[in-house]
Amino acid sequence: MIKSRMKPRVFWGASAVVALLLIGTIAMPGTADVAFHAAQNWTIDTFGWFYVASVAAFLVIVLILGFGPAGKLKLGPDDAEPDFPYVSWLAMLFAAGMGIGLMYFAVAEPIQHYISPPDVESGTILAAREAMAITFHHYGVHAWAIYALVGLSLGYFTYRKGLPLTMRSGLSPILGKRINGPLGDAIDIFAICGTVFGVATSLGFGVSQMTAGLAYNYAVPDTDSMKLIVIAVVMTAATLSVLSGADRGIRRLSELNLILAILLMVFVLFSGPTLFLLRALVQNFGLYLDHFVKRTFTLYAYEPRAWMANWTLFYWAWWIAWSPFVGMFIARISRGRTIREFVIGVLFVPTAFTFLWMTVFGNTAISLDLGVAAGDIARAVQADLSTALFKFLGYLPGAGFTSALSILLVGVFFVTSADSGALVIDTLASGGQEDTPRWQRVYWCILLAVTAAALLVAGGLGALQAATLLAALPFCFIMLLLAYGLLRQTKADLAGETLSQEDGPSIAERIKRLLVPATRGDIARQIERVGMPALQSVHDAMREEGLTSASVDRDGDGATLTIRLGEAQPFVYRLAARSRPLPAYTALDAPEGRRSLTWMMTGQAGDDARYRNLTGFTREQIAADVLEQLERWRLR
Repeated sequence: MIKSRMKPRVFWGASAVVALLLIGTIAMPGTADVAFHAAQNWTIDTFGWFYVASVAAFLVIVLILGFGPAGKLKLGPDDAEPDFPYVSWLAMLFAAGMGIGLMYFAVAEPIQHYISPPDVESGTILAAREAMAITFHHYGVHAWAIYALVGLSLGYFTYRKGLPLTMRSGLSPILGKRINGPLGDAIDIFAICGTVFGVATSLGFGVSQMTAGLAYNYAVPDTDSMKLIVIAVVMTAATLSVLSGADRGIRRLSELNLILAILLMVFVLFSGPTLFLLRALVQNFGLYLDHFVKRTFTLYAYEPRAWMANWTLFYWAWWIAWSPFVGMFIARISRGRTIREFVIGVLFVPTAFTFLWMTVFGNTAISLDLGVAAGDIARAVQADLSTALFKFLGYLPGAGFTSALSILLVGVFFVTSADSGALVIDTLASGGQEDTPRWQRVYWCILLAVTAAALLVAGGLGALQAATLLAALPFCFIMLLLAYGLLRQTKADLAGETLSQEDGPSIAERIKRLLVPATRGDIARQIERVGMPALQSVHDAMREEGLTSASVDRDGDGATLTIRLGEAQPFVYRLAARSRPLPAYTALDAPEGRRSLTWMMTGQAGDDARYRNLTGFTREQIAADVLEQLERWRLR
């Protein structure tokens, strides 16, 4: 019998949506292409403003979380340590985030903006400057803020709040128990579909560049059949990688990717106009900052033009469509990091590397095109974007070797994008389960390959772009809800932490608890003096709201609060006196045989085997713990 760990409604629901779109695309490729582009034009006309405003909001929210009071909170318990070394962590999130895009557009995009800028005369020095400022805008902090928001939400609610690693978990402060019903399933289905089409678009760029490179350098025919062969070969490698998991295959491939990318970039830096590139990097960054606010909100509302849809809006949609995949992937590898460390690592470190990468390739390409290439690189970009990188490398030393390295690099980026995407989709479709049967991971790898192949054959990269933009729209709304839920939850957690710090035991009392073991009578008095009033305060507040029936009972060495909500199993919270052996290193010089045990007041919720040491807590702190456990119980 075939074993599975899927959530059937999510697994088969997402599969059905993707299958229906693919069947229609394959059965009527011409009609599908027209329909995709018509839907894209409608989406841009109707919701272009919404994409721009939302991305600006995402950036502001991520900065508030990272550099505000919430920045000190961890993605996990307060004593959690990161699962991966810093360099490995950066390599994995970078490879998953933008790899193929950097290879495909590093030369093509700056040249395109140089020869066809939106605001200035083409082919001029001013156009060259604007080209790099626009490229920086598309690959800067706005893109990574989209990823960071989804990753923060998933990481926080999964590792700090104990919820499953699924998109619906981030909406728990808003939806409560409804995240476990059809509404939560629909959210995860939207996330899966967005991921499938977003990753398929990247795979389409990757395979087009690989086959173009093979044709340009080795005269291999660049046909649809060759594209399908490349997809099959690379997706087989991706399947082998995803079967080994994130800690081995994906991590090692990501590190290899980063090393190869740095080697290629360093070669271009030192074989090209090095001093000019270093000066250009500084000036490009200055232009980026100078245009930051203007470009953030530019929509060309007064002078509508197709450029906006083809570039900025497509990029924002592409990053949003990728955000469930990249966000969940970086959440999985970010346990133990603080929100501030996460924001700095995700928002600024990859952005800095991307700016250096784009300057090295983009400014070198423009410099060559103005000089020895005499417009040849620009003509290659206009003829076929996929060949731009190889035409560019032909004007540098060792073109044969660097072209081969580039094809390999695109292939490895292809693999890391596909295997990471399949792993994330499988996690979503399994309700957050990470240890799933192999056939499920293979299934999603195959579906990604089929989607990329079908859309490439039916309508080329244009159909892939249109599908990405459409898939991003519903998820953009979900992301706004994720942002609200995260802000609300971190604010509540900070309030609880402040209460603990301000109203907690005094220094003298804490030292006493460290040095002098508590007796059973001490704990009984604590339960009577602060424990019972704390439970009674929660009981009275619930009754005043008319939301429940509740009772508080004193029994033996403890006290119990019982809360009944409708027909569900009642919530039970118990305070009790527990003992443990006296530590051998205690500072108390007690007579031999006395106080071999130390006692503590503990809190325990429902059938949870774990208990918390509440010795010395105030009434307010105990009440706060009751409410936190009640919230967890409601979301189960």
